[in-house]
This record gives sequence, C-alpha cells and structure tokens, in this order.
Amino acid sequence: MFWRRGDARSETPAADRDDADLLVAVGHGDRDHALPELYRRYERRLYGLGLRLHGDRGLAEELVQETFVRVWRTADRFDPQRGTVAAFLFAIARRLAIDLWRRPSSRPFEPESEPVVSPETEFDQVLLQVVIGDALDSLSDSHRQVLELSYRSDLTQAEIARQLGISLGTVKSRSYHALRAFRRAVEERGIDG
Repeated sequence: MFWRRGDARSETPAADRDDADLLVAVGHGDRDHALPELYRRYERRLYGLGLRLHGDRGLAEELVQETFVRVWRTADRFDPQRGTVAAFLFAIARRLAIDLWRRPSSRPFEPESEPVVSPETEFDQVLLQVVIGDALDSLSDSHRQVLELSYRSDLTQAEIARQLGISLGTVKSRSYHALRAFRRAVEERGIDG
C-alpha cells in the first residue's frame, strides 16, 4: 500500500522515521526519501564491515552499493515481526561479501600453502565484532565505561569502584543494567544469545 497525501506517515520527514518504517516504505515504492535515509544511516557501518573484511576500499564501496541495490529490489520482503532492519541489511551484506570474497578478481593471488579460512566464518567473526562495537556505542557512557573496565581491562567490581571513585553498590547496579541494555542492543541488531 502506498501512502497518500494527508497520511500522517507520508508527511513525517524521512529523518524522523524509524528504520523499520523506512524499509517498509522502500518496499512500498518510496525510493526518493526512505532509501536515501536508510543509506545515510547504514552506509558507514556497511563500509567499515567491507573494509575490515576485504581490506580494500573499492570492495568495501562495492559492498555498500550492492547491498543497497538489493535492498531496493527486496525491501518488500522485509517483515518487521521477523527481525530488525539491521539484521535484514547485514544478512544481505553477508551474502554479498561472501560472493565478493569468492570472486577471483577481488583478492590478490596467494599460493594455497596456508590453511584457508572459509569466507563465511571470517565474515561472521567480523560482523560479530562490528555488531558488538555498535551495541556498546549505543549504551550510556556510564554503562559502557563499567563494561569496558570489566571485560576489556579485566578489573574486578571493587577495582572499578576505586578507579571511578564510586561505591561498589553503584558499580554492581551499573553492571547489572549495562548488561541488560547491552543484551537488548545486541538482540536489536539481529544477534541472539
């Protein structure tokens, strides 16, 4: 269904609409406003993913462009009840990245003396790192700080309390809420467990 003039959704600027609404709008034919807004929101993450996976700016740019061509063609298949927009986009990007990796012209010739890591495994590892980083970035500063000190710096809660100059109870409370928020952020990005 296309939105008609006077429909509240058609009058809402694309920048103010949520990702799912934008993708559904693309599926319904809104490629002038919704698609460019989705591109603006996701192109840096997809480019970073492509760059980390392929190590080549040209291939990273190709991954972004091809992902959005596929989004343009398949947006009508998106079902917000089955997953998030990020999961939909990254699933498309995953398939394309593997295809790019398999294309002989996309990587330098290397003798097969080293064990070859499957492109699916490598992509999944890089994607997981990107999703986790993005989920951490979505947390409040105080929540992110507690998690980073705990997991990256391997500090105990008592050490974190001393370093931040806050009570142990506050560290425990922040840790609890930070982990819950992090779990939600990761699930919103299409990663379970």
